[in-house]
Amino acid sequence: MQTLSQISTLFDTYLIDNQFNRTPHALYQPIDYILSLGGKRLRPALLTMSCNLFSENVTKSLPAAFAIEVFHNFSLVHDDIMDEAPIRRGKPTVHHKYGINTGILSGDVMLIYAYKYLIWEELGQNLKPIIEIFNQIATEVCEGQQMDMDFERREDVTIDEYLLMIEYKTAVLLAGAMQIGALIGGGSVADAAHLYAFGRDIGLAFQLQDDVLDTYGDPEKFGKKVGGDIIQNKKTYLVLKTMELSSPDVAEALRQHLSASTNNETEKIKAVMSIFDACDVRKHAEILMESYCKSAFAHLDAVEVAEDRKSVLRQIANELMMREH
Repeated sequence: MQTLSQISTLFDTYLIDNQFNRTPHALYQPIDYILSLGGKRLRPALLTMSCNLFSENVTKSLPAAFAIEVFHNFSLVHDDIMDEAPIRRGKPTVHHKYGINTGILSGDVMLIYAYKYLIWEELGQNLKPIIEIFNQIATEVCEGQQMDMDFERREDVTIDEYLLMIEYKTAVLLAGAMQIGALIGGGSVADAAHLYAFGRDIGLAFQLQDDVLDTYGDPEKFGKKVGGDIIQNKKTYLVLKTMELSSPDVAEALRQHLSASTNNETEKIKAVMSIFDACDVRKHAEILMESYCKSAFAHLDAVEVAEDRKSVLRQIANELMMREH
């Protein structure tokens, strides 16, 4: 079983070998730009590791891993446009650097290339189920983004609705990547399903951690503006759980702070964080994250391969919960 470092090096080499150095440059240069910004490359790594659980030939998974990474970055390009985000991974977002129209069009062609690389290799009988998995997760990612936007205009969002939204917007891509990797490696349908569930639960915990870091993280380590969710009035778990725990007066005060238009963003963030802290809502988020991790490990335990081959995935999951960015 290869280490995360070995798989990351292998994928980075594949990424360099498949740069979008073609014309028209105005269309393809933004793709190379966002892919060059790095990030955790978590999704392609998990896809290849899932393949490696069942096969020593991990190179056959690289086109699909690249497809998942291209799709993920496509969603970030369009997400940043919708959120009017100026920074991604510490650098200007694509639409800030190249313009909104280019961001939309470059994102569109990234989606097309994701499919191209997904069927790059001869997958035999796995081709149809892999395409079906990808279609399902791609659809759910879009549904999750729409739900996220809808929540900004609603005052009655429930925690269950929020958890479904982050499952679709974030977790299913991790889950589907692992399921696809397992099938490419020759794993059984049952094992691939357990890896999907493992990825989904880790993805939910990952997004909850992202919510916490957006409010409580170190901006130098987080790579984007801390407090962005508060400024954008997003109905995060922290907000919804605080509403649930608070008295009607405190809940109303929180709603007023979030809905208020102010030129002093620092003041707004400070006021909302004060209410969060009074409810100790960060602790509640961390307890829920721990429950998702426990569920994830139960599914990993059920995968029928030697325990030592699963240790890398277990280590990655634990490190994700300790991250600062």
